[in-house]
Parts: sequence; C-alpha cells; structure tokens
Amino acid sequence: MKLTDLFTMLGGLALFLYGMTMMSNGLELAAGNKMKSILEKLTTNRFLGVGVGAIITAVIQSSSATTVMTVGFVNAGLMKLENAVWVIMGANIGTTITGQLIAIDITALAPVIAFIGVALIAFFKSKKLDAFGTIIAGLGILFMGMEMMSGAMVPLRSSPEFVNIVSTFENPLVGILVGAVFTAIIQSSSASVGILQALAKSGVITLPSAIYVLFGQNIGTCITAVLASIGTGRNAKRTTIIHLSFNIIGTVIFVIISLLFPFAQLMESLTPTNIPAQIANVHTVFNVVTTILLLPFGDKLVKLAFMILPEKEGFEDKMSTKYLDESIFTNDYHIGTSTIANTQLFNETQNMLNVVQKNVQRSFELIVKYDEEKHEKLLRDEKYIDYLNKEIIQFTTNAISSELPIEESKSIGLFLKTSGDLERVGDHAVNIANRAKKLHDENESFSDEAVAEIAIMNDLTKNILTELNVLNREELHNIITKVDNIEDSIDNMTHEFSVNQLKRLRNKTCTVEHSALYTETLIDFERIGDHGLNIAIAFDEIRDDLTSMA
Repeated sequence: MKLTDLFTMLGGLALFLYGMTMMSNGLELAAGNKMKSILEKLTTNRFLGVGVGAIITAVIQSSSATTVMTVGFVNAGLMKLENAVWVIMGANIGTTITGQLIAIDITALAPVIAFIGVALIAFFKSKKLDAFGTIIAGLGILFMGMEMMSGAMVPLRSSPEFVNIVSTFENPLVGILVGAVFTAIIQSSSASVGILQALAKSGVITLPSAIYVLFGQNIGTCITAVLASIGTGRNAKRTTIIHLSFNIIGTVIFVIISLLFPFAQLMESLTPTNIPAQIANVHTVFNVVTTILLLPFGDKLVKLAFMILPEKEGFEDKMSTKYLDESIFTNDYHIGTSTIANTQLFNETQNMLNVVQKNVQRSFELIVKYDEEKHEKLLRDEKYIDYLNKEIIQFTTNAISSELPIEESKSIGLFLKTSGDLERVGDHAVNIANRAKKLHDENESFSDEAVAEIAIMNDLTKNILTELNVLNREELHNIITKVDNIEDSIDNMTHEFSVNQLKRLRNKTCTVEHSALYTETLIDFERIGDHGLNIAIAFDEIRDDLTSMA
C-alpha cells in the first residue's frame, strides 16, 4: 500500500466520520425535542419501549445518543430502570439502519447530494432548512468518504501481511476483541460497521472474517454509555450495565450459533453480490434476534444489574449529591438536557428538604430532652445541607450557562432561590438546637407551658415542610394556598404565644434570660414558615413554567 493510498484512506475516513456526525447533528436539530417528548411519556409497555428506542435511534442515527439520553433520564428520575431496558433494546435495533443505508450503493450521486445539502444551508436563512441541509450534506459526504476509503483499500487485497492479519479475525476471540476495541476508540458502532463495510467493498475482507468483528462492535459501542454514567447515580450506572449485558449475551448466543451452524454462509446467500449488505444484514439480525430472545427477560436483566451494583446507603455521610449529574452539559448529545436538568434539580432539592425536615424535628426534640449524640448528628447534617446548597448553586450556574433556551433557564434559576431558602431553614434548626444546648449546659429548661407552645409551632412548620415534600411536580397543584394558610396560623400563634410569654414574665414564672431564648425560638419557627412559603411560591412557578413548555 502506497503512502498516497494511506493518505487517501485517512481522508476518506475523515469525510465518512464527519458526514455521519453532520447527519446525526442535523437529525437531532430537526427532531430532538420531539424525541425527548416521546421518551418522557414512555409507558411501561415493553413493545412500545422497544419501538420508541428503535425509532429514536433510527431518526438520530446514534444508539450512543439514545443510550446516553436514557442514562440521563434514569439518573434524573424521568424514567424507571425497568422502562430503560426496552429503550436500550430498541436502540440496538435502530442503530442498524445506518449500515443498511450504507449498503445502498449511491456513490455516483454522492457529490450531487452533498451539493444539495450545502445549497440548503448556504442559500436559505431557515433553521429548519439548515437542519435538513445538514442531514443531506452529511449523507453525501458520508458516501464520498466511503468511496475514497474503499478505493484506497483495494491494494491491501494483494498484501500477504494484511491478508494474514484479516484471516485471524475468523478466530472468535480475536475478532470480537478487535471489533470491541476499535468501536470503543471511535465510540460509534455505526461508524465502525461502516468502516468494516468499506473494507468489504474493496474486497479486503469477507463475511466469515468480518462476522466476529461485527459481534465485538456491539460490545464496544457500550463505552459511550459507560463514560456517560461516570459520576451519576447508581440507577444510571445500572442502565449502562443492562446495555453491556444485552450485547455480551447477544454475542455469546451468536458465537455459539456461528460455530454450530453455517450462519455466515446463510447470510452470504441472501445478497451474494453485495458484501456491504451482508455485513449490514448480520448487524440487523444480531440485534433483532437478541432483542426477541431477551424481551421476556427484561426484569432479569434489571435484577442482574442490581446484583452487580447493589444498593448503597450513606449519601449524606459521604457528602455526595443523589441526583445531580453535570456530565449532561459536557457530552455530545443534548436531547432533553433541560428536562433532565430540571428534574435532577427538583429531585435534589427534595433530597435537601428531607434532611432539613429531619433537622427541624431534631431541634424540637432537643428542646424537649437534650441529647448530645442527636445534636452532633444535627450538626453533621447541617454540613450536608450546606454542601447540597453549594452543589445546587454550581449545577444551576452550569445549566444556565450551557446555552439552554431562556424560558427553560428561568425555571432552572428558581432552584437557586429554593435551595437558599432550604439552607436558611437548616440554619434556624441549628439556632434552636444551640439554645437547647445552652439550657442543658446551665441545667435549665423551658416551662411545660412554653414547651407545649413550641410543640404547636413545630407541628405547624412540620405541616408546611410535609406539603413541600412531594414525589413529583404534579403534586404541587394549589401548594401556595395550602402553605399560605398554615403560615398564617404560624403568624397568629407567634403573636398569641408572645403575649403569653409576656404574661409569664410579668407573673415572674420565667426569667428574663429564658424569655429571650423562648422569643428567639418562636421567631426561628416563624421564619421557617416564611421560608416554607417562599419555597412553595418558587415550586409553583417552576410547575407553571414546565407545564407551559411541555
């Protein structure tokens, strides 16, 4: 192979990969929001899930994009792990469309197709036409790159060294390893299958030599999802495990079939004169058959993922967020990013609210009966509350600066206010706990009457925090009215109990110092109510904004 042939091959590969990227980006621009909406509304029906995964991947021509999106949705709580199984299966089917498209020989028209696409981009000022122009230009460039690669590889047919290397691919282990490693490097099974088709078209490789490489390519494509799951929640990591398990199980099944039956010869007989089509057909059959075989065992794949990655407690002690995943702003696939960001923030503020609730209750319990260990636990969780506030601020800042639409950034920005109010509620709980410690250290306590009044304030604030603690945003309907009514009761009780305390002070049934501590405690509970109302207002605005965007 001459040096000029090598340069031509590299140039062809560059055009091929760039064309594929252009097509994927154009399709994402044209249909991204619709694809996001379909995934969000996915039902638990396994057949619908497979269909949705296949259609989305066929449209955006990237199983990696669909899988990364699915990982993000699972991590955000938008999709259950059980539903993600079907989408992943469908994505593996949808990704075979690219290979089938490449098998259609339209190389003679490739320059014309590329020109039409570029003309749509250059001569018309329309976002929609830009998207379609990018798709068409990408398709033309992809086939031009394919033709360049195939032509440059023809001399390899007469190279004994390369023929010997290719012949080793008929060894299942070697072929699978080569396919998996190469696909992991370029992070696209569609691209690696296309390159394999280019080799076949030039006559360098036959189907029996390529078949195990094809199986390995299905494993190698999982690397993108693996990378996307780094730093995510455990369910998101389990989604990646399911994706990897699906392709490994499929590979084992088809290696056994290929060794026991003339599978390669059968696939060759379907299109004897079109080797790229043979490779595309094997890729399609592999994923369709594996999906059919594993469809009844989706729940078993979920259980396998839980066995490999079991539940793990102790998020709070390890100072980690449960739901925030900043990789959604850095990966190459942006479908559904704003929805994922909003849901992650909502879930993380609910996580923060859970910790705040515990601390408010602990602070009251310390007033009733002081316990050093409980106070230390409260202070540890206060550090966790501060940590979550800082992480939410960082996440929202990254989200807003990631060029999301203004209306979507607005709802994300409201979480800054929410986390700030929650952090202040945590501070008030610490204030109350510190007063309990002061009384304990001085061997003093509030009167039974004062404690009973504080208990009423605690119950009212508990009711507010309980109203705010919901499973999903739909439960926030009419939340302002509910919280506002409770907050009015807190204001009324604060006034009434302050008058009662003045009477006790006048009757000398309490000291001036105790009276000051009691009044400050009342104020802390009253402020908790104020912050609760602020959070309710923010949640209501968030719900309205997201409803209007749906």
